[in-house]
Amino acid sequence: MKYRVLRSFLISFLVFFVVGCASHTPAPVVNRSPQAATPSTTAKSDDWRPNSYTVKKGDTLYSIGLEHGYDYREIAAANNIYAPYTIKIGQTLNFSTLNKEVIATTTAKPTTYENEDGVIISPIDVDTPSIEQTVKPSTSATPSITESVAPPTLTGPKATREPYSLEAFNRVPTPEAPPPVVAKTQTTAPTATVPETKTTEVNTATGESTPSKMASSVVEGVTWFWPTQGKVSAKFNAASNKGIDIAGTTGQTITASADGKVIYTGADLRGYGKLVIIKHNNALLSVYAHNSKINIKEGQIVKAGQKIAEMGNTDSNSVKLHFEIRQKGKSVDPALFLPKN
Repeated sequence: MKYRVLRSFLISFLVFFVVGCASHTPAPVVNRSPQAATPSTTAKSDDWRPNSYTVKKGDTLYSIGLEHGYDYREIAAANNIYAPYTIKIGQTLNFSTLNKEVIATTTAKPTTYENEDGVIISPIDVDTPSIEQTVKPSTSATPSITESVAPPTLTGPKATREPYSLEAFNRVPTPEAPPPVVAKTQTTAPTATVPETKTTEVNTATGESTPSKMASSVVEGVTWFWPTQGKVSAKFNAASNKGIDIAGTTGQTITASADGKVIYTGADLRGYGKLVIIKHNNALLSVYAHNSKINIKEGQIVKAGQKIAEMGNTDSNSVKLHFEIRQKGKSVDPALFLPKN
Protein backbone atom coordinates (compact mmCIF):
# COMPACT_ATOMS: atom_id res chain seq x y z
CA MET A 1 0.00 0.00 0.00
CA LYS A 2 2.76 2.43 0.95
CA TYR A 3 4.61 1.47 -2.21
CA ARG A 4 1.60 2.36 -4.38
CA VAL A 5 1.16 5.74 -2.65
CA LEU A 6 4.85 6.52 -3.06
CA ARG A 7 4.78 5.58 -6.75
CA SER A 8 1.69 7.78 -7.35
CA PHE A 9 3.43 10.66 -5.62
CA LEU A 10 6.53 10.31 -7.79
CA ILE A 11 4.48 10.12 -10.99
CA SER A 12 2.54 13.27 -10.05
CA PHE A 13 5.78 15.09 -9.22
CA LEU A 14 7.32 14.19 -12.58
CA VAL A 15 4.20 15.32 -14.47
CA PHE A 16 4.21 18.75 -12.77
CA PHE A 17 7.95 19.10 -13.38
CA VAL A 18 7.64 18.38 -17.11
CA VAL A 19 4.67 20.74 -17.51
CA GLY A 20 6.54 23.49 -15.66
CA CYS A 21 9.59 23.15 -17.86
CA ALA A 22 7.49 23.17 -21.00
CA SER A 23 5.79 26.42 -19.95
CA HIS A 24 9.17 28.16 -19.75
CA THR A 25 10.49 27.01 -23.15
CA PRO A 26 11.55 30.16 -25.07
CA ALA A 27 9.64 30.98 -28.22
CA PRO A 28 11.50 30.47 -31.46
CA VAL A 29 13.28 33.64 -32.66
CA VAL A 30 12.23 34.80 -36.09
CA ASN A 31 14.97 36.56 -38.00
CA ARG A 32 13.51 39.78 -39.31
CA SER A 33 16.70 41.35 -40.52
CA PRO A 34 16.23 44.15 -43.01
CA GLN A 35 16.24 43.20 -46.65
CA ALA A 36 19.39 43.67 -48.60
CA ALA A 37 19.78 47.02 -50.27
CA THR A 38 18.21 47.00 -53.69
CA PRO A 39 19.70 49.14 -56.42
CA SER A 40 17.49 51.64 -58.14
CA THR A 41 18.14 53.84 -61.09
CA THR A 42 17.53 57.50 -61.51
CA ALA A 43 17.95 59.50 -64.67
CA LYS A 44 20.40 62.37 -64.42
CA SER A 45 20.77 64.81 -67.26
CA ASP A 46 20.84 68.55 -67.83
CA ASP A 47 19.55 68.07 -71.37
CA TRP A 48 16.69 70.42 -72.20
CA ARG A 49 15.27 68.11 -74.84
CA PRO A 50 12.05 66.21 -74.06
CA ASN A 51 11.91 62.48 -73.44
CA SER A 52 9.46 62.07 -76.31
CA TYR A 53 8.16 63.90 -79.35
CA THR A 54 4.83 63.69 -81.16
CA VAL A 55 5.09 63.76 -84.95
CA LYS A 56 3.35 66.74 -86.57
CA LYS A 57 2.31 67.51 -90.14
CA GLY A 58 5.33 68.18 -92.34
CA ASP A 59 7.78 66.41 -90.05
CA THR A 60 10.30 63.92 -91.34
CA LEU A 61 12.72 61.84 -89.34
CA TYR A 62 15.52 63.95 -90.81
CA SER A 63 14.00 67.27 -89.77
CA ILE A 64 13.21 65.96 -86.28
CA GLY A 65 16.80 64.79 -85.90
CA LEU A 66 18.13 68.20 -86.98
CA GLU A 67 15.78 70.14 -84.70
CA HIS A 68 16.77 68.06 -81.67
CA GLY A 69 20.44 67.49 -82.47
CA TYR A 70 20.22 63.72 -83.06
CA ASP A 71 21.31 61.48 -85.89
CA TYR A 72 18.09 60.38 -87.59
CA ARG A 73 19.37 56.80 -87.50
CA GLU A 74 19.68 57.01 -83.71
CA ILE A 75 16.03 58.04 -83.45
CA ALA A 76 15.06 55.24 -85.82
CA ALA A 77 16.96 52.63 -83.83
CA ALA A 78 15.49 53.82 -80.52
CA ASN A 79 11.95 53.52 -81.91
CA ASN A 80 12.30 50.39 -84.10
CA ILE A 81 11.84 52.34 -87.33
CA TYR A 82 13.43 50.89 -90.44
CA ALA A 83 14.25 52.25 -93.90
CA PRO A 84 12.70 54.12 -95.63
CA TYR A 85 12.07 55.67 -92.19
CA THR A 86 8.38 56.38 -92.60
CA ILE A 87 6.64 58.11 -89.68
CA LYS A 88 2.99 59.06 -89.15
CA ILE A 89 1.27 62.13 -87.77
CA GLY A 90 0.55 61.63 -84.07
CA GLN A 91 3.22 58.98 -83.66
CA THR A 92 5.23 59.32 -80.44
CA LEU A 93 9.00 59.07 -80.74
CA ASN A 94 11.00 58.13 -77.66
CA PHE A 95 14.14 60.20 -76.95
CA SER A 96 14.77 59.05 -73.38
CA THR A 97 17.51 56.57 -74.32
CA LEU A 98 19.41 58.87 -76.66
CA ASN A 99 21.04 61.45 -74.43
CA LYS A 100 20.29 60.47 -70.85
CA GLU A 101 22.91 59.46 -68.30
CA VAL A 102 21.61 56.73 -65.99
CA ILE A 103 23.35 56.37 -62.64
CA ALA A 104 22.82 53.60 -60.11
CA THR A 105 21.82 54.53 -56.58
CA THR A 106 21.63 52.20 -53.63
CA THR A 107 19.18 52.40 -50.76
CA ALA A 108 21.15 52.79 -47.55
CA LYS A 109 20.71 50.09 -44.93
CA PRO A 110 19.92 51.56 -41.48
CA THR A 111 22.41 51.01 -38.70
CA THR A 112 19.66 50.06 -36.22
CA TYR A 113 16.00 49.36 -36.68
CA GLU A 114 12.94 48.29 -34.69
CA ASN A 115 11.25 44.99 -35.44
CA GLU A 116 7.53 44.25 -35.24
CA ASP A 117 7.75 43.34 -31.54
CA GLY A 118 9.28 46.70 -30.63
CA VAL A 119 12.76 45.26 -30.12
CA ILE A 120 15.67 47.46 -31.25
CA ILE A 121 18.03 45.41 -33.40
CA SER A 122 21.64 46.37 -34.05
CA PRO A 123 23.01 44.35 -36.98
CA ILE A 124 26.48 42.92 -36.65
CA ASP A 125 29.00 44.09 -39.21
CA VAL A 126 30.01 40.86 -40.89
CA ASP A 127 32.53 42.63 -43.09
CA THR A 128 34.91 43.27 -40.20
CA PRO A 129 38.33 41.93 -41.18
CA SER A 130 39.61 38.94 -39.27
CA ILE A 131 42.50 39.04 -36.84
CA GLU A 132 44.80 37.62 -39.50
CA GLN A 133 43.81 40.47 -41.84
CA THR A 134 44.28 43.22 -39.28
CA VAL A 135 47.71 42.10 -38.10
CA LYS A 136 50.28 43.99 -40.13
CA PRO A 137 53.83 42.81 -40.53
CA SER A 138 56.29 44.55 -38.29
CA THR A 139 58.18 47.32 -40.01
CA SER A 140 60.73 47.63 -37.23
CA ALA A 141 64.33 46.82 -38.01
CA THR A 142 64.50 44.65 -34.91
CA PRO A 143 63.45 41.08 -35.75
CA SER A 144 60.76 39.42 -33.70
CA ILE A 145 61.39 36.42 -31.47
CA THR A 146 60.06 33.98 -34.02
CA GLU A 147 62.04 35.46 -36.90
CA SER A 148 65.35 33.83 -37.65
CA VAL A 149 68.27 36.17 -38.00
CA ALA A 150 70.27 35.38 -41.09
CA PRO A 151 74.03 35.92 -40.86
CA PRO A 152 75.24 38.97 -42.78
CA THR A 153 76.59 38.28 -46.21
CA LEU A 154 79.77 39.97 -47.32
CA THR A 155 79.48 41.28 -50.83
CA GLY A 156 82.68 43.36 -50.98
CA PRO A 157 86.20 42.11 -51.72
CA LYS A 158 87.90 40.08 -48.98
CA ALA A 159 90.82 41.70 -47.13
CA THR A 160 94.19 39.99 -47.25
CA ARG A 161 96.58 40.10 -44.28
CA GLU A 162 100.21 40.86 -45.12
CA PRO A 163 103.05 39.79 -42.77
CA TYR A 164 104.45 42.68 -40.72
CA SER A 165 107.55 44.40 -42.11
CA LEU A 166 109.07 47.88 -41.97
CA GLU A 167 108.51 48.25 -45.70
CA ALA A 168 104.83 47.49 -45.40
CA PHE A 169 104.49 49.83 -42.42
CA ASN A 170 106.02 52.79 -44.31
CA ARG A 171 104.13 52.12 -47.54
CA VAL A 172 101.59 54.90 -48.36
CA PRO A 173 98.31 53.49 -49.64
CA THR A 174 97.46 54.53 -53.16
CA PRO A 175 94.06 56.26 -53.29
CA GLU A 176 91.55 54.93 -55.75
CA ALA A 177 91.01 56.99 -58.87
CA PRO A 178 87.78 59.01 -58.68
CA PRO A 179 85.12 58.11 -61.17
CA PRO A 180 85.22 60.10 -64.39
CA VAL A 181 83.06 63.19 -64.41
CA VAL A 182 80.67 63.29 -67.32
CA ALA A 183 80.21 66.79 -68.58
CA LYS A 184 76.58 67.77 -68.64
CA THR A 185 75.49 69.52 -71.77
CA GLN A 186 73.29 72.52 -71.25
CA THR A 187 69.94 71.88 -72.87
CA THR A 188 67.76 74.74 -73.86
CA ALA A 189 64.14 74.72 -72.87
CA PRO A 190 61.82 73.74 -75.70
CA THR A 191 60.32 76.69 -77.46
CA ALA A 192 56.56 76.82 -77.31
CA THR A 193 55.11 76.59 -80.76
CA VAL A 194 51.72 77.84 -81.80
CA PRO A 195 49.84 75.14 -83.70
CA GLU A 196 49.26 76.01 -87.28
CA THR A 197 45.74 76.75 -88.28
CA LYS A 198 44.50 75.57 -91.60
CA THR A 199 41.86 75.96 -94.26
CA THR A 200 42.04 74.56 -97.76
CA GLU A 201 43.46 75.61 -101.07
CA VAL A 202 42.06 73.76 -104.05
CA ASN A 203 44.25 72.42 -106.81
CA THR A 204 42.31 73.31 -109.94
CA ALA A 205 43.92 70.48 -111.89
CA THR A 206 43.04 67.65 -109.51
CA GLY A 207 40.27 69.17 -107.42
CA GLU A 208 42.06 68.04 -104.23
CA SER A 209 42.25 70.36 -101.24
CA THR A 210 45.47 71.04 -99.36
CA PRO A 211 45.78 72.70 -95.93
CA SER A 212 47.11 76.23 -95.66
CA LYS A 213 47.50 78.70 -92.82
CA MET A 214 44.41 80.58 -91.65
CA ALA A 215 42.85 81.76 -88.42
CA SER A 216 40.87 79.35 -86.27
CA SER A 217 38.98 79.50 -83.00
CA VAL A 218 38.33 76.98 -80.23
CA VAL A 219 34.81 77.10 -78.81
CA GLU A 220 33.12 74.39 -76.71
CA GLY A 221 36.23 72.22 -77.11
CA VAL A 222 36.01 72.24 -80.92
CA THR A 223 38.44 73.98 -83.31
CA TRP A 224 36.46 75.90 -85.93
CA PHE A 225 37.38 77.22 -89.39
CA TRP A 226 35.37 79.10 -92.00
CA PRO A 227 33.70 76.58 -94.36
CA THR A 228 34.32 78.68 -97.48
CA GLN A 229 35.49 82.09 -98.61
CA GLY A 230 33.13 84.87 -99.51
CA LYS A 231 31.03 87.74 -98.23
CA VAL A 232 28.41 87.11 -95.56
CA SER A 233 25.23 88.12 -97.38
CA ALA A 234 22.85 87.34 -94.49
CA LYS A 235 23.57 87.24 -90.75
CA PHE A 236 22.05 85.02 -88.08
CA ASN A 237 18.53 85.79 -86.98
CA ALA A 238 16.80 83.37 -84.61
CA ALA A 239 13.39 84.19 -86.09
CA SER A 240 14.09 84.25 -89.83
CA ASN A 241 17.58 82.89 -90.54
CA LYS A 242 18.96 80.06 -88.40
CA GLY A 243 22.49 80.49 -89.71
CA ILE A 244 24.55 82.71 -91.99
CA ASP A 245 24.62 82.91 -95.78
CA ILE A 246 27.97 83.18 -97.59
CA ALA A 247 27.82 84.31 -101.23
CA GLY A 248 30.04 82.71 -103.85
CA THR A 249 30.14 81.02 -107.22
CA THR A 250 28.79 77.71 -108.47
CA GLY A 251 31.25 74.90 -107.83
CA GLN A 252 33.15 76.81 -105.13
CA THR A 253 34.69 74.48 -102.57
CA ILE A 254 32.84 73.90 -99.28
CA THR A 255 34.97 72.42 -96.49
CA ALA A 256 34.22 70.90 -93.10
CA SER A 257 34.26 73.63 -90.49
CA ALA A 258 35.60 71.24 -87.84
CA ASP A 259 36.52 67.59 -87.33
CA GLY A 260 33.53 65.28 -87.09
CA LYS A 261 31.34 62.53 -88.52
CA VAL A 262 28.94 62.97 -91.42
CA ILE A 263 25.48 62.01 -90.16
CA TYR A 264 23.40 63.15 -93.15
CA THR A 265 23.75 63.77 -96.87
CA GLY A 266 20.78 64.28 -99.13
CA ALA A 267 17.90 66.57 -100.08
CA ASP A 268 15.10 65.38 -97.78
CA LEU A 269 14.76 68.59 -95.76
CA ARG A 270 12.57 71.17 -97.41
CA GLY A 271 14.27 74.54 -97.92
CA TYR A 272 17.85 73.24 -97.60
CA GLY A 273 18.47 71.73 -101.02
CA LYS A 274 21.41 69.34 -101.19
CA LEU A 275 22.49 69.20 -97.57
CA VAL A 276 25.37 67.94 -95.43
CA ILE A 277 25.22 67.63 -91.62
CA ILE A 278 28.34 66.90 -89.56
CA LYS A 279 28.30 65.87 -85.91
CA HIS A 280 31.28 67.20 -83.92
CA ASN A 281 30.40 65.93 -80.45
CA ASN A 282 27.30 64.99 -78.44
CA ALA A 283 26.06 68.58 -78.48
CA LEU A 284 27.27 70.27 -81.67
CA LEU A 285 26.30 69.86 -85.33
CA SER A 286 27.19 71.94 -88.38
CA VAL A 287 24.89 72.29 -91.40
CA TYR A 288 25.88 73.04 -95.03
CA ALA A 289 22.96 73.73 -97.39
CA HIS A 290 22.13 74.56 -101.07
CA ASN A 291 25.12 72.64 -102.45
CA SER A 292 25.36 71.79 -106.14
CA LYS A 293 27.34 68.61 -105.41
CA ILE A 294 28.11 66.52 -102.33
CA ASN A 295 31.53 64.89 -102.14
CA ILE A 296 31.26 62.74 -99.01
CA LYS A 297 29.01 59.97 -97.68
CA GLU A 298 27.06 59.35 -94.49
CA GLY A 299 29.14 57.77 -91.74
CA GLN A 300 32.38 59.18 -93.10
CA ILE A 301 34.88 60.79 -90.68
CA VAL A 302 36.08 64.16 -91.95
CA LYS A 303 38.77 66.60 -90.88
CA ALA A 304 38.51 70.36 -90.64
CA GLY A 305 39.34 71.87 -94.03
CA GLN A 306 38.42 68.71 -95.95
CA LYS A 307 36.32 69.27 -99.05
CA ILE A 308 32.77 68.01 -98.48
CA ALA A 309 30.70 69.76 -101.17
CA GLU A 310 30.52 72.38 -103.89
CA MET A 311 28.52 75.58 -103.64
CA GLY A 312 25.26 75.83 -105.54
CA ASN A 313 21.71 77.13 -105.46
CA THR A 314 19.58 74.01 -104.93
CA ASP A 315 16.28 75.02 -103.29
CA SER A 316 17.50 78.63 -103.29
CA ASN A 317 17.18 81.68 -105.54
CA SER A 318 20.89 82.52 -105.40
CA VAL A 319 24.26 80.77 -105.28
CA LYS A 320 25.37 80.62 -101.66
CA LEU A 321 26.28 78.45 -98.72
CA HIS A 322 23.76 78.47 -95.91
CA PHE A 323 25.79 77.51 -92.83
CA GLU A 324 24.35 76.66 -89.41
CA ILE A 325 25.68 75.49 -86.06
CA ARG A 326 23.23 73.59 -83.85
CA GLN A 327 23.88 73.12 -80.14
CA LYS A 328 21.67 70.32 -78.78
CA GLY A 329 19.30 71.04 -81.63
CA LYS A 330 19.05 74.79 -81.04
CA SER A 331 20.35 77.16 -83.68
CA VAL A 332 23.17 79.37 -82.41
CA ASP A 333 24.94 82.24 -84.11
CA PRO A 334 27.91 80.85 -86.08
CA ALA A 335 29.70 84.17 -85.55
CA LEU A 336 30.18 83.14 -81.91
CA PHE A 337 32.11 80.05 -83.04
CA LEU A 338 33.96 81.01 -86.24
CA PRO A 339 37.23 82.98 -86.08
CA LYS A 340 37.10 86.70 -86.69
CA ASN A 341 38.04 87.75 -90.19
